[in-house]
Amino acid sequence: MAGLPSRHRSLFLLALVVLLQVLMLAVQIKSDSQGRLIRVWTVSAVSPVERSGAWSIGKFRDAWRHYFALSDTARQNEELIRENGRLKLEITQLQSKSAEADRLASLLNFKQKQAKVPMILARVIGSGADANSAVVYLDQGLHEGIRKNMGVITPEGVVGKVIESFGDTSQVLLLTDRDSGVGAMIADSRIHGQVGGMGEPLLDMKHVGADEEVKIGDRVVTSGMDRIFPKDLPVGIVSQVKPGASFKQIRVRPSANIERLEEVIVLLTTDPLSLKLDVPAASGNATATPPAIAQPVSGLINTKPAEKHP
Repeated sequence: MAGLPSRHRSLFLLALVVLLQVLMLAVQIKSDSQGRLIRVWTVSAVSPVERSGAWSIGKFRDAWRHYFALSDTARQNEELIRENGRLKLEITQLQSKSAEADRLASLLNFKQKQAKVPMILARVIGSGADANSAVVYLDQGLHEGIRKNMGVITPEGVVGKVIESFGDTSQVLLLTDRDSGVGAMIADSRIHGQVGGMGEPLLDMKHVGADEEVKIGDRVVTSGMDRIFPKDLPVGIVSQVKPGASFKQIRVRPSANIERLEEVIVLLTTDPLSLKLDVPAASGNATATPPAIAQPVSGLINTKPAEKHP
């Protein structure tokens, strides 16, 4: 206060005393809301700062939750996607193994029923490179007794015949190939003909006279006349019949699922089977479901026949 002029010193002291008295009164006096006046002034002064701080913190928290924290969520989402893909792959593999087990059980069941008939069970390991030729390769050959012109079937019906046999593999001409053929007949009427491929899913039954009675849904079986297949094995179901000048035009849907072969049976003899294959119903459904057996399947493909006929 030494720097203040003497005439202003008294005014400054007076103002200071008045301010102190006002503050003391504010501490003692209560507002209408029963609060101390000094508290009201303090809250009023501090509230804008608090509101600004709360708003800033809220905005920062929202930004963190909606932007920065999403990086961790995105990483977790990627991990879940990878895990989901892995589980889907495992499910697909299990379903494939289950379907394979059912097929092998069906083949084993069929082989057990035909215990006296020499046969070889084989896997399809490849197909021919020529798009115009319906040929597949098997994982069994000369070492297992497979020879040229042996019949190839599944429990549902005729598949084709062996056209070449090597040491550990053999080549099969499928029934759908244009060069294939099998002696056949209508199961009920015993009308004979020849069934061959046309390079498409349906087969062609030839040499059936125009005056013969053939109906859609008739079963076609082997006649045994070709000396390759035993008699009365399912070939297919008549799906189309058209009149012709000398012969009927007959289309046959194969009993065997030739388009999706994975395991087949090679017959080592043309002797009649003691128990016929499962013949599909005459409703036009070409694929019949053979009975499966609920037992483990092991060493199925490498099963050797009881006897071999070259």
